[in-house]
Amino acid sequence: MSLISLVSLTFLTLLAFAANSVFCRLALDEQSMDPMSFTGIRLASAALVLGLIMLVKAPKSVSSFKSLNAYGSWRQASYLFAYAGAFSYAYVTLPTATGALILFAAVQFTMLFIGWFGGRRLSIMAAVGVLISLLSFVYFVLPELSSPSVIGLVVMALAGVAWGMYSLAGAKSTHALESTGANFLRCLPLGLILMAVFMPTANLTFEGIAYALASGALASGIGYAIWYQVLPLLDNSVAAVCQLSVPIIAAFGGVLLVDEPITSHLMLSSVGILGGMLLVTVAKKS
Repeated sequence: MSLISLVSLTFLTLLAFAANSVFCRLALDEQSMDPMSFTGIRLASAALVLGLIMLVKAPKSVSSFKSLNAYGSWRQASYLFAYAGAFSYAYVTLPTATGALILFAAVQFTMLFIGWFGGRRLSIMAAVGVLISLLSFVYFVLPELSSPSVIGLVVMALAGVAWGMYSLAGAKSTHALESTGANFLRCLPLGLILMAVFMPTANLTFEGIAYALASGALASGIGYAIWYQVLPLLDNSVAAVCQLSVPIIAAFGGVLLVDEPITSHLMLSSVGILGGMLLVTVAKKS
């Protein structure tokens, strides 16, 4: 793969990841779609797209239930399902940039703390980076604790914890695309059940359904498929630094498409949280 293709596909993937936040806000805020319907449609469409991609790229992996069960696990699927549901519910009250930043911070803190409890010790530089990120995170959430969005903050943090657990559970997989596809397929019946349970109170519009389909099929399904194509070609530290840009891209998406403001408080918090994580990444590399 040429350098231009690698850079283009990497940037396209980061746009897709950030687009999940934007699509969710557009569906829930502008169209007043209920979060559980969004979650069900997102999971179902992502599962179908990833299943089709697996059928083309690795047909043996979906040739039978037995072969499919060789990838991923129900434990990983439960983390994925919990993340998706909490992600949608949190965005009922949270702006795009705020949600993306909390999600990213919670994912990184979860992975760092689980590694620390598992015996992995941090260097001085990494410890300083974690401290800066934590203090910046506290600075960011303190003004929100007295606002109606505090529930959204907590739920999005839980979504980040679930995604961090999912990432750690699948970190040793040698078939990342197949495992992700299998886990989304496991979520398919859960998503359909979720939609059926909440159907009496569902608020569905054509535009809202379109945003949910775009989040599932494009931003999640195709986004993950491309990511796992380029990830083996990227250095671990480069991949980690690239993911630091997702909350920033989501913030710009919120400004351009959802008419949300970017405050100085959000900017300062973002610099502190993302800058601290950058120090951790650099420390791991050195």
